[in-house]
Amino acid sequence: MTYSVLKYIVFLMCFGLSFYAVSSIQFDRFCSVRQPRKVIVLMFLLSFALAYISSQAILDLTIFNGFGG
Repeated sequence: MTYSVLKYIVFLMCFGLSFYAVSSIQFDRFCSVRQPRKVIVLMFLLSFALAYISSQAILDLTIFNGFGG
């Protein structure tokens, strides 16, 4: 139970950080700005994938190696 809550907290923190980072990319250079909803969906999916990868890396480096207590 505790590990699941920790996993979700780490994922949500990574999602917020990755969405903040992805929002700084200028999508108007290689995407059609006439359809802003698709650009927002692309930003959401990119940040979701980055959050998943980074949260798994953080958890693998800390919890699974015994650094998390």
